[in-house]
Amino acid sequence: MEVDFLFQVGDKIVYPMHGAGVIEAVEEKEILGEKQQYYIINMPIGNMQVMVPVEKVSPLGIRLVVDMFTMENVLFVFHHGESDALLPWGQRYRINTDKMRTGDVHEGAEVVRDLMRRSQEKALNTSEKRMLDSAKQILISELVLVKGVTENQANDLLNYAGDR
Repeated sequence: MEVDFLFQVGDKIVYPMHGAGVIEAVEEKEILGEKQQYYIINMPIGNMQVMVPVEKVSPLGIRLVVDMFTMENVLFVFHHGESDALLPWGQRYRINTDKMRTGDVHEGAEVVRDLMRRSQEKALNTSEKRMLDSAKQILISELVLVKGVTENQANDLLNYAGDR
C-alpha cells in the first residue's frame, strides 16, 4: 500500500475541534479487517493519544502549528482586536461554530476573545460556555507547543489578553 505522508514523526500539528499535539509515530493498524497507516498523535493537554488515518488528514483539516511570529500576531489581535457586533445568540453560535471548524488559529482566537469579553458583560448560556471552554483549550494547546510554555502560563496569556 503506497501512502504519501504529509507529516513526519515529531511534527507539531493541530487537529481542528480537538487541539494541538505531536506526531509520536506512524503505524500500520488493522481495524475492522482493513489495514491502514495511522498517525499516532500525543495530545499533551488532556494527556490523550489519538489515531488518525493518514489518508484522512487533509479532509480533517489537520495542519502544522503556526510559527512564533504568527502566534504573536494572533495574541496581538486577540488583545487589541474589536469583538464582533452584538448578534442574537443563535446566529453568534453558528458563526462561532463555523469559525472553530476551520481550524484556523486566528478564527479560533476570535471566538475565545469574543466569548471571554461577552462573559464579562453578561453570563453566557450553557452552549456558549461549553464552546468557550473547548475553544480556549484548543488555543491553549497550540500556545503551549508554539511558545514552549506551560498550560497555566498559556492560560494566563489568554486571561490577560481577554481583558480590555
